[in-house]
Order: sequence, then C-alpha cells, then structure tokens
Amino acid sequence: MAESEAIAAIPRDAYGAPVAACPGWDVARLISHVGRVHRWAAGFLRGDDTPVPRPGGADLSQWYRESRDLLLGQLDGMDLDAEVDTFIGRRTVRFWLRRQAHETAMHRWDAQDAARPGAAGFDADLAGDGVDEWLQVFVPRRLAGVDVPGELAGAAVQLRCTDLDLPPWTLRLTRPEPVIEYGAVAADTVLSGSAADLLLTVWHREPATPPEATDAELARRVLDLIHVT
Repeated sequence: MAESEAIAAIPRDAYGAPVAACPGWDVARLISHVGRVHRWAAGFLRGDDTPVPRPGGADLSQWYRESRDLLLGQLDGMDLDAEVDTFIGRRTVRFWLRRQAHETAMHRWDAQDAARPGAAGFDADLAGDGVDEWLQVFVPRRLAGVDVPGELAGAAVQLRCTDLDLPPWTLRLTRPEPVIEYGAVAADTVLSGSAADLLLTVWHREPATPPEATDAELARRVLDLIHVT
C-alpha cells in the first residue's frame, strides 16, 4: 500500500519528467501504465481479458488509486492457492500478489527518480524477493526469444546479497533453457551488493552503489540479454 500511495502522491508538476528506464515515457505515462497493469491483473483474476483503456482526461492520481483499489478488491477473499491465468500460464493467486508488489515498487522508484533524482530505495526483504522473481519469471521468458551468443553459452553469473542471509543465486546460460541454481556453486563472475542494489542492477536501473563484479564485462553482457522495462 505504501508503494502505491507514493505513486499516487507524485506531484502533478513532475508528470512531464522523462523516465530514464522507459525511453519515450514521462511520469504521467508511467503512472497510467501501472494503473492499467493493476486493472489488467484484476482482469486475469476474474477471467476477463478485455483490453484496458488509457485513463484519458481523468484525474490521474485518483484514477490510479481507483485502479489499485479495483485490484485489491478483486484479491480480497480469494483463495491464495487457487489456480488462475497469468501471462506465463496457470499459477496460483500468489503469483499476482507477488508480481503486482514488485511492479508497483519498481515503478514507484522510477517515478520518484524522475521527479527528483535520488529516489528512496526498497525494503531489503522485498528487494531480495524481487531478485528471485526476476530470475524465476523474467529470465526464462526473455531468454526464450534471444539467440545467446556462442561465447556466452554456459556462462554463469552469481548474485550475492550482502545485507540479507540468503543463499546466492546463479544464472547459468545453458541450452535450450537457462538454469537457476541456489547456494554456493562455481560461477564465471560474481556480482555482490545489497538486495536493493542487485534488484536495480538486474532491472537495468542505476543504483547509487553499483554491485561489485569479479568480471564486470561478463556480468554486463549476460544481463544485457535480459532487458525488461
């Protein structure tokens, strides 16, 4: 709720500010996007795939709050373990809770950073889960349509979180699908940083303190294959 309220509270005089991570977008379009995604997710949850229109001339802040409340109202009382449709196939309702939490948090950061550079970071536990979600949901989805260069085939990037007691994650570019490994395993490069800085890095944002890499060029090349806004 706090992340969505922060989006709704973005001042109107910042709506025209460009959003660095989403080329061609300004803050107003970003807020519209997040509200439409909330409504889109609510549609999946109720089995309705009707396209979501843009808000038009509506009060954007109020329209965004209504979008959020529509999603929360749809989720209210649902069995979290019930299977529903998602953009990656059938999953439980928990998928949408997680996805919308991270969608909202990342774009809150985008909006605040555009409005006033130096946006507040993320709760460490939320950020750690965000890294895991990126690996589990977006890495295989994005790499499914990418021709991995031969010299990167088999390359492994390990992500180590320095502020949470979590096992490291290792992304290995195996064929035909990548493999995600948990725990201390061999890797070609290790990227170490706080959960928030790792999250911003894998989502191609600019963290205030970039994670340290044992082979920064290899880490960059692998992450560039998985560029999702």
